[in-house]
Amino acid sequence: MAEQLLLIDDDQRLAKMVGEYLGQSGYSVTQAMTATQGLAMLDKPCSLVVLDLMLPDMDGLEVCRRIRALPGAVRHIPILMLTAKGDPMDRIIGLEMGADDYLPKPFEPRELLARIRAILRRRADAGKNEDQAATTKPVLQFGSLEINPNNRQASLRGLVCDLTSYQFDLLLALAERAGRVLSRDQIMEAVRGRELEAFDRSIDVHMGRIRVAIEVDPKDPLRILTVRGVGYVFAKQQS
Repeated sequence: MAEQLLLIDDDQRLAKMVGEYLGQSGYSVTQAMTATQGLAMLDKPCSLVVLDLMLPDMDGLEVCRRIRALPGAVRHIPILMLTAKGDPMDRIIGLEMGADDYLPKPFEPRELLARIRAILRRRADAGKNEDQAATTKPVLQFGSLEINPNNRQASLRGLVCDLTSYQFDLLLALAERAGRVLSRDQIMEAVRGRELEAFDRSIDVHMGRIRVAIEVDPKDPLRILTVRGVGYVFAKQQS
């Protein structure tokens, strides 16, 4: 059975093109013309949401925020946001709201397909790793920060940190290599399925979001440190 994708976009021409192209690759695309319609359709099985930033009844950023606030498993559904070309602020805000990836308009259908495949592959790999690891992986403890790879949760002083699946993967990759300076490419290599993002700066946005979740003062981080001109390092000694 084809994987179900939900496209929330009022552009009929785009939806037809996307539906036909992705259909040839084994995906089934359902279009919602409005944000309200799209949110209502999330009660049906769906593997991924392709969400336009500009919608007639609601801003795409607000839709993303509402999805992430929903109860149950649906709040973790992957979101690929379509943004206006040349407007990096919208992309940054989208990622901070919980989008897994973004794609500027206009775009090549094959790049959309590649990004969808990367997101879904990463999600599938995470599920396999969780099944295989069960409770065999050690819980990482850094002062008041606990990172549990078995239930894929990070908690600070006993409170669960609000992280997307990808952001948890980034945090875990750094924590498992604590004390070692990693370039962006090395981080991407450690977190499988994000080949395309090695060429952009969205990883910095995700790091900023992780800092908000795990640092006492995100502007003066003590856990995830930036090494100028190189990348990032997760500090071994923490409180």
